[in-house]
Amino acid sequence: MQKIARAVRRVARSTSAVASVPLLVPLAIVGVVLFRMEGVSSQVQRRVTRAQDPGVRAGAVGAGAPIAGLTAREQDYFLAGKGEFEEAEEVDEGLGPRLNLDSCLGCHSQPATGGTSPSVNPQVAFATKNGGTDVLPSFITANGPAREARFVLNRDGTADGGVHALFTITGRVGSGRCSLPQPDFERQVANRNVIFRIPTPTFGLGLVEQIPDSAITAGISDNGPTKSALGIRGRANFAVAGRTVSGQTNNNGNDGTVARFGWKAQNKSLLLFAGEAYNVEMGISNELFPTERDETPNCLLATHPNSITNPEATTTLESVSPIEKFAFFMRLLAPPTPSRDTPGGAPSIANGKSLFSAVGCTLCHAPSFTTGNSAITALRYKPVNLYSDLLLHDMGGLADGISQGQAGPSEFRTAPLWGLGQRIFFLHDGRTSDLVAAIRAHQSTRSEANAVIDGFQALSEDQKQDLLNFLRSL
Repeated sequence: MQKIARAVRRVARSTSAVASVPLLVPLAIVGVVLFRMEGVSSQVQRRVTRAQDPGVRAGAVGAGAPIAGLTAREQDYFLAGKGEFEEAEEVDEGLGPRLNLDSCLGCHSQPATGGTSPSVNPQVAFATKNGGTDVLPSFITANGPAREARFVLNRDGTADGGVHALFTITGRVGSGRCSLPQPDFERQVANRNVIFRIPTPTFGLGLVEQIPDSAITAGISDNGPTKSALGIRGRANFAVAGRTVSGQTNNNGNDGTVARFGWKAQNKSLLLFAGEAYNVEMGISNELFPTERDETPNCLLATHPNSITNPEATTTLESVSPIEKFAFFMRLLAPPTPSRDTPGGAPSIANGKSLFSAVGCTLCHAPSFTTGNSAITALRYKPVNLYSDLLLHDMGGLADGISQGQAGPSEFRTAPLWGLGQRIFFLHDGRTSDLVAAIRAHQSTRSEANAVIDGFQALSEDQKQDLLNFLRSL
């Protein structure tokens, strides 16, 4: 009991908000549960000297398949979208003139099509693919994550925040007389003016798209007193302002609804997400983004926009534009399947799940939502076990200096944890492959996660291991 009391006091001292509610919240969410979990751990009689990340979970992939309950026609759309998603584009199809890679699959292949960055970075080989003359930036490595680069500031000191493509089509087959310089990435690195983003997994995103706005915004006030005492806030990516119908504006114009996709919840829908990625990551213009990001005359080598609906097609599927097919693929992609017993065994995972809630992680990583109505029966009123509240939170020292929509420089959407067991790289920039390091990185000056991480640190090594096993089971 003395050990537990000391742990609780440490959590209390680290939480400034507790000054007005002495120990009540920490005792409720840490002390009582630590007492209960201490008994569980003593029954197991394990001897973990130091908890560590079990690593990428082995066994069945449990991802990449269509969601259950699709009709035959919906299956056709899923497969057509999957084919487009996996296809490598060519210069004569509109690739470039500036880009980060030539396919969606390259960045979204771990552990299956639609996932996140693989163990071998495809951007390394692409630098010289088909005669390319690009120099590989120092932050792109063979065993590192696929990345996009953003500059924080412009030369005049104003905010930039945009993606600066790593590569060009210069020298590649079909590029003709196109000659483009790469950005001076090494200077930007030296000036600490470049930040990175890694690909987010797309599994189960059709379910996320169908979560009602009201369910997301309700999460702001859920467990309000507990959150307040621990310094946790959270807000959706919109702000009440202007004269819109709903009284809210966001990065999607004046519709006033909640955006939810991307590291900063900057995109509203999967179609918008697909169209932006096609243009920004591969340089292929489309009906949502009809102009090229670089309009150097000698480098516009395909029709403009490159990817559109084809009214002359003889079948419905042939007429659908690639970005619509991308959106269908992501919308109909099943969520990842967690493991019941790997790693560590079922009792360890169950104990870790209880500790995850007890420490306070679920205050932001909300375990589940339920979808609303949908034209697709398979997405209608379904559970969404994503472990995210889809809200923005101030992460303090993890700040990247970039604002998107209403998300500020240190705010990020709570990253969904489903599928985490088979991810290789963590945090928005992929800086670590160690789950323990990723958890500890949540703690810094002004981070909303500080008190919760104190609670994690107060656990015994056995308890930490159980919690890590639970996360890797997802």
